[in-house]
Parts: sequence; C-alpha cells; structure tokens
Amino acid sequence: MSDEKKQTPRIGLLGRLAVHYGMITKEQLGQCIRKQGRQMPPELLGKVLMEEGYITQAQLDQLVRKQEEMQQRAREKAANEENEAAPPPPAKPLSETPPPNNRIPQELWVLLRDAQRDGASDLHIQSGSKPFVRRIGRLQMVGADPIATELVVEMLDAMLDDSQLDVLKREGQIDGGWYVGDGLRCRFNCFEGIRGPGVVLRLVPGEVPTLEELGLPSILARLTGFNHGLVLVTGPAGCGKSSTVAALVQLMNEERKENILVLEDPTEFVYTPRSCNIIQRQIPDHSASYATALRAALREDPDVIVIGEMRDLETVSLALSAAETGHLVLGTMHTRNAPGTVERIIGIFPPDQQGQVRSMLSESMRGVVSQRLLRRSDSKGRVPAVEILFNNHAIGNLIRENRTFQIGNMMQMGHSQGMCSMKDSLARLQSEGIVTRKEVARAQD
Repeated sequence: MSDEKKQTPRIGLLGRLAVHYGMITKEQLGQCIRKQGRQMPPELLGKVLMEEGYITQAQLDQLVRKQEEMQQRAREKAANEENEAAPPPPAKPLSETPPPNNRIPQELWVLLRDAQRDGASDLHIQSGSKPFVRRIGRLQMVGADPIATELVVEMLDAMLDDSQLDVLKREGQIDGGWYVGDGLRCRFNCFEGIRGPGVVLRLVPGEVPTLEELGLPSILARLTGFNHGLVLVTGPAGCGKSSTVAALVQLMNEERKENILVLEDPTEFVYTPRSCNIIQRQIPDHSASYATALRAALREDPDVIVIGEMRDLETVSLALSAAETGHLVLGTMHTRNAPGTVERIIGIFPPDQQGQVRSMLSESMRGVVSQRLLRRSDSKGRVPAVEILFNNHAIGNLIRENRTFQIGNMMQMGHSQGMCSMKDSLARLQSEGIVTRKEVARAQD
C-alpha cells in the first residue's frame, strides 16, 4: 500500500480502497456489497470481505488506517477551501459532429457535446438568450452570444416528430425522451416563451449506474429481494431518484429470473436484458397514461412493475393493488421524507377510504428511500444523503393506527435493522469530510 501516486479513490469507501490497492477485484467487491446489503443487521464491509476470504485481518487494519488518513485530509481541506473543479469526463464523449441521421445544428450540437464532456446534468437553450448548463447543482452561463430563434427551431425539428411538433404548437409545451447518439439519451421539455421556443435537456448517461457508483448505501440491495410489496424512492426534482431506481432494476436484472415491466414518462435508461426479461413502455407513446398501462400490466405477466412517477389517485390505487396481489412494485414520488411519503399516499385517497388504505399500506409497504443530492466538499460532483425506512411490525402498527407522526422516532430506534434518518445521513457525510457544514445547512432548509 505504498503507491501514493495512484489516483485517489472515493473517500469513505473501504471497498474502493481494497480494489484500488489490488486486494480484491470489482466483481468480488460487488458480490460482498450485495451480501452485506441483505444481512440483518448489516455487517461492516470489512468483516464481509474477511468472511469471504478475500482479505486478511492485517490487510483490513491497513485499509482502515488509510481510510482514516484520507478522511482527515478531506476534513482539513473542506475547512480551508471551497474551490471549483470539473467532474471527470464521461467514458464515451459525443463525436465532434452530429451523426448523419441527426439534423441538429452544429452550433447546438457543440453545446450538447460540451455539456456532456463537462459533466453537466442539464442544458438550457432558449431563443434570444445565452445558453446555460447545470453543473454540480448550480446553473452556469456558457457561450458568448444569444441563440438565434432559427437555430432553436432547427433543433426542435431534429428532435421532434410531426405529432410532437403539433402538440408543442397546440399546447405550448411537450415532454419526451430523445436518443442523441453515441449512447447518450436526453429527457426534454420543449416550450414556447416570450422570446420564442426553447428546450431544457436532462442528460442521461448511457450506462446504467450501480449503487456503489452512485454513492448509495449497499443495504438498499435488500429492497430488490422482495417477491411482492411496494418500494418507493422519493425526493425533490433532480435528486437522483431515476438513477437510484435504475440501479435497483439493474441489480434485479442481474440476479433474478423474472419479467420486469418498466413504465416511464419518458424512458431514461435503456436496459439490456440479462437474467430477466425487461419490457419498457414510454408514456404516452406506448400507453395513454400510467393508469392505463397499469390496468394492462397484469395481462403482460410481470413479476416486477416499475412506475416512473406515482402522482395521482388512480395510479397510486392500482400500484397498491398490484403490490397486494403478488407483484413487487417500485415507484417514485416527489416527497421530502419517508414519513411524509406515507402521509402523502394516504392523503391522496378520499377520507372515507383512508382507513382501508392505511391497512393495505401497513401490510404491503416494504421500504421508502428518500434522498437529496449535496455538493461534495472537493467540488468534484455531488453525493446523495439518504433516509431509509424499512417496514416492520412497529412501523406497520403506526401506519394502521394513524400515528405516522411517530415514524421518525421509530426510525431512530431501527438503526440495527438498517434504517437511517436524513439527519444522521447528513451528519455522517459532514463528519467524514465529504460535504461541508454549509452544504448540510442548505440541505436542511
């Protein structure tokens, strides 16, 4: 472990250190993380690595010392500086010019290429305005000149088919998905504004991420082991919900032998079936609505149903019914925390149905993951703070008895079962020097 000139691994991840110094392979690390995530209570990763015979006690002691040294350096750096640094470039950047079948203007292609190269999450293009990108959660102006309306019109003609252009003209906005090329997909919103047309593009990586790559706790792997029930990933817009869901779906794709139905508006990550068959349907292109697709879902023989967003009464009702009738349902919601998610689901229903819904939810809910993205103290990207709720007998009783306000306290008592409050997650990130105190305060506003 004397090679200090190697690239520094991510702080706080003992498994990455073990891979970095050649003690184990990435495949062996993934195997141990999945084993760790399914244990109750979860063991420390170092102990799992030793149990599998991959490292010795002496090697573990070395890794722990190195991890502590790195964390101390990070805390010192975070206290003294807050510099800007670009995140690492993507593995496969866009080509210099658009593919032959892509009619996007070269000027706007360059903006898109540079946004991907610089690790931006979003690109904002509007007639008569300078372009902007969002990097590490912050909006930044790029380019020296405003974009001509004619260029934006050409871009929309390249992105949208005739029916989509009709919707944009009739309704003034349209959402959708666009395969750019070179493995890059975008989620978009095209709109008409006072300056003319515009578009906001969310850049979606070509490869499905893993829990480890996203910086998520390995215990979330436990959520992929249920045969039926409801699992929810929640948080504000732009907090990484879709990526978390994709990582969970990919884990099932690798380890289960089932039929997974994915409903999204629009489709983001595209999965390559491995040990699972995966059906992906885009709303409204392949079905008029989530509710319509869910009503048809049971005739498509799914074992797992993934719902891109649960936001209306009919969708939530059908999702609960599917979870109760032998399907694992994985969905997202725009709620701030786990207790609030439970209240939101119940509150969607009319008062005379809420008692029955409480009973259904207390039995069918398996877990809630609530997350936010925070800027790293080294400015090299963002890291998730994660609140985790697993349903158990005590949590189920609180839901059934309309005492959801006590769920937070019960989560504090459930650390041995893998539960974690947002407060504790933020405190850990700060103590390890991964985020600054200022960033934690901002996340708690």
